[in-house]
Amino acid sequence: MERVSLAPDLTFSRLVYGMWRIGDDADTSPKHVQAKIETCLAQGITTFDQADIYGGYTAEAILGDALRAAPGLREQMEIVTKCGIVAPVGRHADARVKHYDTSRAHIFAAVDHSLRDLATDRIDLLLIHRPDPMMDHEETGQALDDLVASGKVRSVGVSNFRPWDVELLESLMAQPLVTNQIEISLSRVAPFTDGDLAFHQRRREAVMAWSPLGGGSLMTGKGHLADIMDDLARQHGTDRAAIAVAFLLAHPARILPVLGTNSLERIARIGEAAQVALGREDWFRLYEAALGREVA
Repeated sequence: MERVSLAPDLTFSRLVYGMWRIGDDADTSPKHVQAKIETCLAQGITTFDQADIYGGYTAEAILGDALRAAPGLREQMEIVTKCGIVAPVGRHADARVKHYDTSRAHIFAAVDHSLRDLATDRIDLLLIHRPDPMMDHEETGQALDDLVASGKVRSVGVSNFRPWDVELLESLMAQPLVTNQIEISLSRVAPFTDGDLAFHQRRREAVMAWSPLGGGSLMTGKGHLADIMDDLARQHGTDRAAIAVAFLLAHPARILPVLGTNSLERIARIGEAAQVALGREDWFRLYEAALGREVA
């Protein structure tokens, strides 16, 4: 599978396995989680996306239990995780309101908790999960710099930030923010024209795309877009999911789709999208159907 460089010493697989639903599976045993990891690795998918809040602050530990049982897997993986959201569940059950915390103290505590839960000595990529309206950008930037200097985190980035949020935070840091994880799919094509992708292309940065299947709506929807997806799926001998992901892969912004499913059968087919080469006209057929109109 194609690999994408995010930093001089960090490359990711073009497709990323998202673990936000791992705690929802009926089987969260280390053996079953190992089977998911191994099914990804067999396709060349080596990058795994986590966040401290996933599963009500349980998902990282579920992955960590699998890595403790099979420690040899860790060296074959890149682990992404996120911090900054405090929800009144799990270890933050005493919080009175869901909020963001990007203070130095919270970020350092969250990273130490993630390292313990994930059973690892370093996080390959740490993302600030949401732009925080109460962020002290100088404090947050220094905290991220210090985490990289400490070796606990190899690189840092953000999630759901707009270009101006990225520029402000990075202007107070010693190192670059290497990526931004944003929502992009055939259900949400705004980033193609609102400047977000253009901003990161100008910076020569790959972006990560969460919910590339539109939260599953693209798999079950009906109408013109669904008809085109089905037509292309028949032509390429695959399914709608592969077409939806291939649409993102075809864009020159080097989008890294983050795909999550608990089905081993579905995990085994994630890599099919990388085999689908969409031509320009087919890309625009999908794009226009997503827009609901012909391009001007």
